Amino acid sequence: METKAPQTVIAPAELGRLVDVLRDGGYQVIGPTIHDGAIVYDEITAATQLPTGWTDVQEAAAYRLERRADEARFGYAVGPHSWKRCLLPPRLRLLRAQRDPDLGFDVREELPPDRPMALLGVRSCELHAIAIQDRILADGRHRDDDYAARREDLFIVAVNCHEPGGTCFCVSMGTGPAVSSGYDLVLSEILDGEHRLLVEAGTSRGRDVLDQLAGRTADLTDREAAAAAVRAAGERMGRTVEAEGLRDLLADNLEHPRWDDVAERCLTCGNCTMVCPTCFCTSVEDVSDLTGETAERWRTWESCFSLDHSHLHGGDVRAAGRSRYRQWLTHKFGTWHDQFGTSGCVGCGRCITWCPVGIDVTEELAAIRADSVSGAASDGRAPKPTGGAAGTADR
Repeated sequence: METKAPQTVIAPAELGRLVDVLRDGGYQVIGPTIHDGAIVYDEITAATQLPTGWTDVQEAAAYRLERRADEARFGYAVGPHSWKRCLLPPRLRLLRAQRDPDLGFDVREELPPDRPMALLGVRSCELHAIAIQDRILADGRHRDDDYAARREDLFIVAVNCHEPGGTCFCVSMGTGPAVSSGYDLVLSEILDGEHRLLVEAGTSRGRDVLDQLAGRTADLTDREAAAAAVRAAGERMGRTVEAEGLRDLLADNLEHPRWDDVAERCLTCGNCTMVCPTCFCTSVEDVSDLTGETAERWRTWESCFSLDHSHLHGGDVRAAGRSRYRQWLTHKFGTWHDQFGTSGCVGCGRCITWCPVGIDVTEELAAIRADSVSGAASDGRAPKPTGGAAGTADR
């Protein structure tokens, strides 16, 4: 049950104390840090590992870090990692089988980590992504026990976004930039004049942590400054999408010529699905050592852009890149509503930034909508191909 505590103002240096309190409480703290020229999520043991004074510049197929003119701890948008890596690891051993002379094989399932995680720096769009995966992997018909175990004791320190990226469109998707729920603590970084952070607890355990930090009660000036920073971020979104009616729009345009245009550019590399915070497809593979004494079963991330994803007896259902991209986009913005009651996109923009050829989902959706609105086809739909059924393996 969520409870509210008075808002507190802390100095940036107090973030070090926050990390210490969480670690002393038994949490593995995962937060933003810089590796290989990007801001990624990794274990941190001190607040000095945060990307202090750095920001990211993002456009389609472009990402770079730049120094800021201030010492902001959270003055960036989102990097190639999402929190999905923590809750649904890219590669996870499910079980290990060891040959036993008496039992044949001794099979042992992999246990989830016994140390809970604390995620530091979770944006609103990412909280929405976690909520989407919760509905599927923790609360859905096909519960993933490892995901559920990692999620159960998760401590979330959220951050209101004040620095959107060039590919962000969370405002269009109704997922940001302001954090509204799903957190234990939420931070708002204030950079006008005195550098400080406004902190609010969303749960009783969040309040317990907040009580261990040195600070003062927030006043009206603090609250207004924090709210103004979030409003300004909402007005500086790098992209926009007209989200209303996307499900029906895409369903009515399955043979739109824009799919052919995308197919000429798409490498079907699957980058968009790997960086997406809501994509959850996985595959299972069995491996053994050369002696045959040990075998292991591993779960790995899978992508609807791979041929094997749609492979059935007799061949691949979606053999062409055109059909694979169409499957991904129409599912993400369309049929996800049918399955899970929401869009599968939270507007983080990662798929645009990390597409090696710069395919922009907002541009593709706008192009299809423009043709539909202008009546490019007599009934608002692109003409269906002749000489074969729509949606075949080659389409």
